[in-house]
Amino acid sequence: MLYSRSIEDTLDPELFENPPAQYRGAPFWAWNCRLDKDVLLSQISQFGEMGMGGAHIHCRVGLDTPYLGEAFFDAVSACKDKMKQEGLLCWLYDEDRWPSGTAGGIVTREEKYRMRFLVFEPYEMEEEQQDGYMAAAKAVRSRKRKLLGYYRITLDSKGMLESYECVEDSAGGEIWCAWLEVSGNTPWFNNQSYVNTLDKSAIDRFLEVTHEEYYRRFQDDFGTVIPAIFTDEPQTAHKERLEDPFQKKAVILPFTDDFEETFKKEYGISILAGLPELIWEKKSNGYSQIRYLYHRHVCERFSEAFGDRVGEWCRNHGIALTGHMMNEWTLHSQTMAVGEAMRPMMNFGIPGIDMLCDRRELSTAKQAQSVARQMGRRGVMSEIYGVTGWTFDFRNHKLAGDWQAALGVTLRVPHLTWVSMEGEAKRDYPASIGYQSPWYKEYRELENHFARLNTALTRGKAKVRVGVIHPIESYWIYWGCQSHNADVRETLDTQFENLISWLLYGLIDFDFISESMLEDLDGQLRDAAEAKDGEQIIETADIYSHTFHGGCHAANFQVGEAAYEVIVVPGCVTLREHTYKRLQKFHSQGGRILFLGTAPSCMEGRESVDIRRLAEECGVIPFQRESLLNSLEPCRDIDMFTENAEGSDPSRMKHRENQKRAKNMFYQMRVDKGAEWLFLCHVNKPANEDITYTERLTIEIKGEYRPSLYDTVSGNITECAACYENGKTMITAYVSAHDSLLYRLAPGRYMEAGAAETPSFLKNKCGIWPDEAKKLLPEPEHFSLEEENCCLLDLAEYAFDEGEWQPEEELLRADNRFRKALGYPLRMEALAQPWLKQEEDEEVHRLRLRFRIDTEIAIEDVYLALEHPEKVQIYLNGNLCGNEERGWYVDQSIRRIYLGRIQKGKNLLELYMPFGEKTNVEWCWLLGRFGVKVSGRKKRLTAYPGVIYYGDYVTQGLPFYAGNLVYETSVETEAGELWTEISRYRGALLQIKVDGKKKGNLIYAPYRMNLGKVRAGKHKICIRVFGNRANAFGPVHNADRTETWYGPNLWRTRGNKWTYEYRLEEMGVLSAPLYWLVKDEEE
Repeated sequence: MLYSRSIEDTLDPELFENPPAQYRGAPFWAWNCRLDKDVLLSQISQFGEMGMGGAHIHCRVGLDTPYLGEAFFDAVSACKDKMKQEGLLCWLYDEDRWPSGTAGGIVTREEKYRMRFLVFEPYEMEEEQQDGYMAAAKAVRSRKRKLLGYYRITLDSKGMLESYECVEDSAGGEIWCAWLEVSGNTPWFNNQSYVNTLDKSAIDRFLEVTHEEYYRRFQDDFGTVIPAIFTDEPQTAHKERLEDPFQKKAVILPFTDDFEETFKKEYGISILAGLPELIWEKKSNGYSQIRYLYHRHVCERFSEAFGDRVGEWCRNHGIALTGHMMNEWTLHSQTMAVGEAMRPMMNFGIPGIDMLCDRRELSTAKQAQSVARQMGRRGVMSEIYGVTGWTFDFRNHKLAGDWQAALGVTLRVPHLTWVSMEGEAKRDYPASIGYQSPWYKEYRELENHFARLNTALTRGKAKVRVGVIHPIESYWIYWGCQSHNADVRETLDTQFENLISWLLYGLIDFDFISESMLEDLDGQLRDAAEAKDGEQIIETADIYSHTFHGGCHAANFQVGEAAYEVIVVPGCVTLREHTYKRLQKFHSQGGRILFLGTAPSCMEGRESVDIRRLAEECGVIPFQRESLLNSLEPCRDIDMFTENAEGSDPSRMKHRENQKRAKNMFYQMRVDKGAEWLFLCHVNKPANEDITYTERLTIEIKGEYRPSLYDTVSGNITECAACYENGKTMITAYVSAHDSLLYRLAPGRYMEAGAAETPSFLKNKCGIWPDEAKKLLPEPEHFSLEEENCCLLDLAEYAFDEGEWQPEEELLRADNRFRKALGYPLRMEALAQPWLKQEEDEEVHRLRLRFRIDTEIAIEDVYLALEHPEKVQIYLNGNLCGNEERGWYVDQSIRRIYLGRIQKGKNLLELYMPFGEKTNVEWCWLLGRFGVKVSGRKKRLTAYPGVIYYGDYVTQGLPFYAGNLVYETSVETEAGELWTEISRYRGALLQIKVDGKKKGNLIYAPYRMNLGKVRAGKHKICIRVFGNRANAFGPVHNADRTETWYGPNLWRTRGNKWTYEYRLEEMGVLSAPLYWLVKDEEE
């Protein structure tokens, strides 16, 4: 069982200091090439070295071993056994790429399991051109369809739906047709289609092909070394709408063969009879109930077919279902792709989220956390760090993980680590969180932090008093014509986002209540009560009426395993009848309900007087932050206040401010067998990560406690000073921009006096010393590189077959030209996987590349790094070079070939290679002991730098260097305690040595480190900058610095987003570090 030790009476200090695999992250392990067991097994050892708890076996672009074939399962078996041997967990993944459901296209080879969708279009409309293929379930038109009906549509002058009727044929008036269409093929699903996620039999087939096969082979390890299986972005056909009511275009909506039948059975009416109301706004009679019911039925069909069915299979077979939905973030995105995000995850063993681009999708995390709390799950999964690029450093890894931990995440799935960087794989959403990154051996520091945190945050139950009715169902009734409803929908989404921000940043924790989940959970309780012979059957509301939750009201509103003292109804337009009855009962028992903004006017999508009356009885408050927080003040458990502990900032004439409520902190509080846990963290990046300060943080906790600080970075546990006022516990802490705090709160009082906050205390404990005490660390005397320097070769002249040489072009662009000319699919498109085509590629064409290399000096012992050198003839200045491989560069697929001497002046390096559909034309790299100077798009080799000074080392002869660098300097000091501050650096992290002894990693603001006691004399200081691969492998020709989506096409931008001139990232220690000495008498 995952988190098995979290049910022990107390948290063992040894468990906290050294958490086992079940508390640690497990990255997406991208199987993206032809699988080699030796390579796979070696990488498993590296995961352990990095502090990971295992890995998710995740098939991605480039997989060249047949999916779910014998060789594939042999590799899985070997990896599973190796992980078991090393005390790691082997997490399964249920698909070839994503979204889940097709088993790499195997399921949808049978037409009956293919996705269906409804097409509503004008009669005799010409076929529309579709955009390029996507890695999602966007409908692919096949024209394989059956007619569902003709509709005569009458709109008024404003485009409102005046009348409509079903007709027998296409004669007379404006006629629209409804079709049920079977999805066409797409390369992304390996030349098949997406699966019908509204059909239980299709998902049963998916389970048969995938899950049952895993179980047949590895059942003995289910629930132990194999804890769960990950499902990725299941979804329905994406819902569309008209831009304006008079637009003549096809509208696509989710549908399936028996949708009309099940809709009638559920609601007693025909969806086909009211279909036009899904498209246009009714002129009269208010909202469209059939539109509301349609969206509700789609979501329920999807949830029952996929989440419920797969979750039940996993539960019955001893593992957990984890993963996440598609488009979880906004009301709009959820409605479009899944209906709502919470209900489909109801039967997940570990509900999950996807957090890309380092976004702060608070709604996404809070929804999953709410499901976990209400379903009694111990944690939440997050697919984290995806699409952040090579420059995403350790401080950002921690900050992103911390705020998500506060919102329930206990299983981080770092996105991602590659088996191989061959071909397109190196652009598959880097960075690689694995051996290809030069900092990978230091990652254990981050994993230890999060694992220690998880030992506490998987214990007990969350302390939360407020429940918020999720407003998604009110959004459904506005899913119509864009020009009519866009403003309303935008307002609803803005209110949704504001509500979450106001509460979380206002330090009032809460859970969302999904109306569909509420009804299902209550139904399960009712069924359980009815199943007990001889017991009186009671109303669901009575089952929940008097659960004690430590609050100020006798009544609590229970949702599964969670209970709430106050319910907020946030500007909803409609509520379910079941929700209304629960709220009414709660209100009658003294429960408190806040109607925010406007009262609902509808029940089940239909006008209702009863629900308005309830709102009037409870009261409606303005949809404003102040009103909301003031109304919820009795529910507050935590408050936090901050001030700058370092005094005034003369450069900005800003005086020391008085304390004010923290604006950038989240918390989670848990009740745990006689004690409580409190986790606090920062949320957003500082405006300037180079200029930070120490905050004096005052924490107010309702109740009297004896706090202990559990330091998740060091593993130490210390009792903390506290004071008490008006029944509250007050703790003072000193933190900076990336810090987080974990406290265990035992009942009682701290009996000793707290440490006085004297100037000496601030100096020696926080490193806050006056500027005049600090000195500049001397410039480096020496430096060393931990890899060879490199020069990127990405621009070349080229000739195809027997054609003439063409002017210099960037290689990925040139590759596109060859492919277009030959009719091959472009690698930037959603290609079918290589494993489909196991026969050897016929590389019948010939490609020649010519690189012009200018150098100021002759250079000995130069190497060329490239892929598949065995297929390439290499000529340097007309001389054929040998293809003897001498190791690899960055990744084992990139081989080092010895070139020898490059002469002073101009050199020609020519590569001759065969070319076919599966050929990868990729950048190359010169390696050796030289410098490089870049001017625009031009490069010139220079002498190896004699020294590297503080400042951007990219401009000092290392523009493409992608490894680690060490600065060496020395200082003469008296005896005492040596401190340093390095506030401006670019790289993953820094590591400091003094006189050859490692003092630790310097990562987080305020970037100060106590280097320990030193004797009088001269001391050698080494600063190791852990680099990244951005300038050698990143999108160095992307001209759009604002782009945050680090996907494959960022290497192939167009128009004014492209530049041939190199756009390189700063690297190194950018300003001279500071140091100061604390003499013994000053302590």
